[in-house]
This record gives sequence, structure tokens and C-alpha cells, in this order.
Amino acid sequence: MKLTLGQLNLVVGDISHNTEKIINAIEQARDENCSDLVIFPELALCSYPPEDLLLRPAFEKRIESALELILKHAGGIDVLVGHPHYHDGNIYNACSLMRNGGILFTYHKQHLPNYGVFDEKRYFLAGEELKTFEIDSTAASISICEDMWFPGIINAAADAGARVMFNLNASPFDKNKHANRIKIIARHAAQAGMYVVYCNLTGGQDELVFDGNSMIVDDQGKIRYQAPAFEEGLYHYCLDLNAAGDTPETTDTPIEKTIYQALVTGVGDYVRKNNVNGVVIGLSGGIDSALTTSIAVDALGPENVEVVIMPSRYTAQMSIDDAVEQATRLGIEHSTISIEPAFEAFLASLSERFAGLPADLTEENIQARCRGILLMAISNKSGRLVLATGNKSEMAVGYATLYGDMCGGFAPLKDVWKTQVYRLANWRNQQQGVIPENVIRRPPTAELRDNQLDQDSLPGYDILDNILERYIEQDESPETISPDYDADMVNKVVHMVGINEYKRRQAAPGVRITERAFDRDRRYPITSGYLEK
Repeated sequence: MKLTLGQLNLVVGDISHNTEKIINAIEQARDENCSDLVIFPELALCSYPPEDLLLRPAFEKRIESALELILKHAGGIDVLVGHPHYHDGNIYNACSLMRNGGILFTYHKQHLPNYGVFDEKRYFLAGEELKTFEIDSTAASISICEDMWFPGIINAAADAGARVMFNLNASPFDKNKHANRIKIIARHAAQAGMYVVYCNLTGGQDELVFDGNSMIVDDQGKIRYQAPAFEEGLYHYCLDLNAAGDTPETTDTPIEKTIYQALVTGVGDYVRKNNVNGVVIGLSGGIDSALTTSIAVDALGPENVEVVIMPSRYTAQMSIDDAVEQATRLGIEHSTISIEPAFEAFLASLSERFAGLPADLTEENIQARCRGILLMAISNKSGRLVLATGNKSEMAVGYATLYGDMCGGFAPLKDVWKTQVYRLANWRNQQQGVIPENVIRRPPTAELRDNQLDQDSLPGYDILDNILERYIEQDESPETISPDYDADMVNKVVHMVGINEYKRRQAAPGVRITERAFDRDRRYPITSGYLEK
């Protein structure tokens, strides 16, 4: 059985573009005589997740026209393509098997995820009917994404005599997802005694990143084939169900490499798919902006990245030197614009109103907002998108200035803990030393007052991140965390998380790399009387 896995990077809502890519893939697989069947990801025609686009009447018409066009090009090869199916006033998450210029049948997804980033019950009606067919004299069946996470459908297909399950996916990345997929698919394949052909989407879509990693698992639960992560392509495999297969050699990929690939993919696709003219970043000489800049260059190329160094009276010369050094190493356009004149002008304007009041966080925030204004002005003139540089630790406790360093259209590190930022920077430097070592070794500081360090008002990030991860990602209570740390400190951190929800609601979108990212995964009210101690 000659198979082609169409692990494509598609664009939500761009049905004509997606249709063209699908047709090109069909024709390539057929012309090269390398496939009996080509399989595409879940909802490939409109890509995933289409959200309320599904409710537009014109959207339905475009889907129908696209299916008709694909049918005209699908002769001589079987095609499995995912698409929305509108029927009797309902919408289904569906896939159709095309054969000999017609649709042999359409399958409706039965398990609709409605947790985390998923909201499928808002749009789709669940299917109920198993579908089987023959390919190369072999009985096969179909499922879509979440269907594979439960044993019922694959077991029913096995009972019906099927030996192969084709599974179409738009399964978003998080740092633990692929290992969990392999474990679940392998277990269900072995229990049912069936092969599983798993085809996944790749590329970035707003906060979500799809990692591909399409694979074929045999009836013993062993991987027969594994497509690369984050790489679009047509991947061919000749599956012989009657011959023993070799498990491909695999090496453990460092988690930092996988996360870095996800961040690069997310940034690159967000900029390209929105037709933006590159990015601009405030490069401070600190670790967050340094890593953000490296990711941007790897995602877009140095010609599409501009950095601006914006010193103030509190900025150390080391910070300026390190920022210039990194820009030089990366070969990117850089300029230096002091915020001192703007800062002084704001202080002068407010001097009468603030007379007799001591300097405090207000003056620190004014500096951050001066920088935000400069970056947004450059963005307006150049058409380049501002990348915000805040990380998940800062987003959690409100350690990022609203309308200041939170300014931007996308935030690459929004779901990356501060301790992970350091690990990613070290990993990137192991590949090529693009970040000056001073930036990594130096204690973190916002440089908004004399001799300021983050740890003046926060626990060390190794402690802070552990508390935050347990509270936010694992839903532990302060009561269960406190035995490992000072209870007052834990309660303070939890309180900071609660009172800063309003900031997170106004933050730019950013790449999701964990199972509990801010935004879709974690939805808390801004106004809330709920307290937890």
C-alpha cells in the first residue's frame, strides 16, 4: 500500500490557497506514481481552527466550491481530505474519501474536544457512524484527531474487519504532546491489532503551533515511520502489512530544541501569514529581548528584523554594548534612541501634579511607556510589527508594564518561563554564539532605577517559576505548595497572579508551548472575589 502523508502548512480561512496546495500535492503524488492514497490533515480545506468563520454563509459556499475543484483533480488516486461538512442545518468536522472523480463517503468526527484551546462543540455536531472501505485489497477505516484518543472507534473498526486506521489531525503542539500521542496511539493500535496512519498539520496559527510529526504505527504499537517535526512536506511510505517492519532509529531531541523550533515556527508564520513587513524589537541588553531577537532572526532572516536600543539615565554601558554586540553578530539593522528627552518631558509635564510626592513605580512605568511609544512609532512608519519581549513569569505576576514593554503585536515568550528563557538562550548559543555571554550571566534587571534587580521584589526565578508552574499549570493550591516554601511568599505570588488578570487580557498573543498557556487554556474573570490561601 503506497501512502503519501500530506503534512502541510495551511492558512486559516484562505480556502483558495489551501485548495491549490492540496491539488498540487495530489498531482505530485500521482505523477510520481508513489501513492495509492494521499491523506491530508483535519479541516485541511479551511485549516484549523476556523472558529466563527464556520458560521459565515459565504464560507460554506467556498468550501463546497473547493471540494468540487479538488474532485476534478483527484482522478487516478485516492484522496482523504478534511473539511467542514454542512448538512441539514448542522456543521460537522468531516473528511471525505475521493475516488474516481467522486466522493465515496464522508466521515463525521465523533469525539469533539471542548477543553483547553478546543471549542468544537460550539460549532460541530458529533458524528455517530463508523466508515470502512477497501484500499489495495485491505479493509481500512477513518477517524479524526480526538477520535484516536479513545479506544471505542478503533476497536469498532477492528471488529468490522479493518486492519488500517487513517487518522486526520490538527493536533496543536505543547512540550509534552508528542510523547503523549505516541503512548496513546501505540496502546490503542496494539490493543485493536490495527495499523494507524496519523497525518498532522504543521505551522503556526495565532497562538497555536502545529508540529507535524506525522507517523505510521503498526499493529504491535511500534512506530514504522516518523515524519520530521515542524517541516512541511509530502512524506511517502510503502506499507506492507504482511512483512515485519523496522522501527526507525530515533535520537532524543533536547526539549530546548523542540521548544525553540516551535517558537521560530510560531513567529515566522504569524508574520508571514499576516503579510507583515518584518519586525522591530526593543533590544535592551537583557536576556528576554536577546532571545526574542534571536528567534526573530531565525524565523524571518536578518533582513526582516530591526532592533532599537533605548537607553535611559539608569541604563548601564554594559547593556548598550551587549545589545550592539548581539545586533552585530546577527547582522541586523540597529539604532540607538535615548528615551531621556521624552522621560524628562513627561516629568516636567507632571511636576506640578506630582509636587511633594516621592518617586515610585510611576516613574519606572513612564520610562517603559516612552520606549513603547518609540517602538510603535517606528512600527507605524516602517510597517514592521513590534515584538513584545515579556515572558510567562512576568505575565503571571504583572512584572511587565501595560502600554510599555507589553506594547506589540506578538509576544514570542509569552508562554515561556524565565528559567526556560535561560535554557533556550544557552541552547541557541551552543549552536552558534549569537547572544553575548554577559547577557546570560548577568542578574536580571529592568534598569528603571539605580542598582535595580528583579530579585529586589521577587523570589529567585528558580523558586518563583516552580511556584507559578504548580499553581497555574498544575492547579495546585497555596496550601499544597507552602510546605516547600515560605507560606507568606507563596500567598504573595498567588495574589500577584490574581490581581494581574486585567493585564494579561490586554497582552499580545504569543506562541503556546505548554498545556496551560494564558488566554485560551486559562480563562479567569478579571473582577473576582475568589481568594485562595
